[in-house]
Amino acid sequence: MIHLSSPIIGDAERGAVDRVMATGMLAQGVEVEAFEAEFSAFVDDRTCVAVSSGTSALHLGLLALGIGPGDEVIVPSFTFAATANAVRLCGADPVFVDIDPATFCVDPAAVAAAVGPRTAAVMPVHLYGHPADMTALRAVADRSSLALVEDAAQAHLATWDGRPVGALGDLAMFSFYPTKNMTTGEGGMVVTADEQVARTVRLLRNQGMAQRYANELVGFNARMTDLGGAIGRVQLTQVEGWTARRQANAARLDAELTGVVVPPVAAAATHAYHQYTVRSGDRDALADHLRARGIASGVYYPTPVHRLPSFGLDLDLPETERAATEVLSLPVRPDLTDDEVTAIVEAVNGVGSAGGVGAGG
Repeated sequence: MIHLSSPIIGDAERGAVDRVMATGMLAQGVEVEAFEAEFSAFVDDRTCVAVSSGTSALHLGLLALGIGPGDEVIVPSFTFAATANAVRLCGADPVFVDIDPATFCVDPAAVAAAVGPRTAAVMPVHLYGHPADMTALRAVADRSSLALVEDAAQAHLATWDGRPVGALGDLAMFSFYPTKNMTTGEGGMVVTADEQVARTVRLLRNQGMAQRYANELVGFNARMTDLGGAIGRVQLTQVEGWTARRQANAARLDAELTGVVVPPVAAAATHAYHQYTVRSGDRDALADHLRARGIASGVYYPTPVHRLPSFGLDLDLPETERAATEVLSLPVRPDLTDDEVTAIVEAVNGVGSAGGVGAGG
């Protein structure tokens, strides 16, 4: 089976873990602090605060901005549920809007139309590693004095207009889950240029304490372990090469695939290709065809968040609904061999002769 995704863990990561294990100091400590400083170099030297997961990063980041009951946060519905969950966990209400069909990211015009008297923030998702239109979204946010918050969970090293995602909004959050473009095992990062916001996140992740037993507020246990920090430091030395390999694999798929709609890339964007997501008029048949030939694929996401039982809303989001029926992610991971990329191309392109799966509209 050619797998869709898998973490790349080598001797350097194992050695880093062994080094931390030998110290006996496993909780958040010097490795996490070093990881935060080293990650900062990838986001225009903004302040970085490591936490236990990407969802924790979203949740604590929003809390640190003051998002709470009575507020609304505009989000896409075509994303993973954690985006909206974090808003609800703050006591605020997510307002779901439609996507730009070309990029799968939130449509700035839909965001502008959804701004109301309770709107406190806009939280675009850089879905699949493609940046949202941060130029247009910044204009919307500034016009209404809203916080602009980046969900960059899937977009390590992506750029918009020459600047890295994570350094484009008032706040940003990354995930280091094992299937992401780099991992710490589990983990997340909050990125901000506001030192007071960063301090609040540090308090929130550590039971509200900057000093032991001097709790300043009610907080959480959302710390990253030093084991995770050590793994992350090693992964940071490799993620640029991995990203270049993802982009090379994507370029080859762009050039050679037929019968599906390959993912467009906006002129201002550098795509990090967390997922390589095509559209197909018969997505499920294509997935079955690939599986029969030993090639894994994935549907991200089959049910828009607003229709999940946890939210249960009836909304008119036509591009979101269409994408949910058409998208299929193909392997693009950096450790694919050239022969494996060839096998993916041949399998997708062989669908027409095997039974007619067409491109999406």
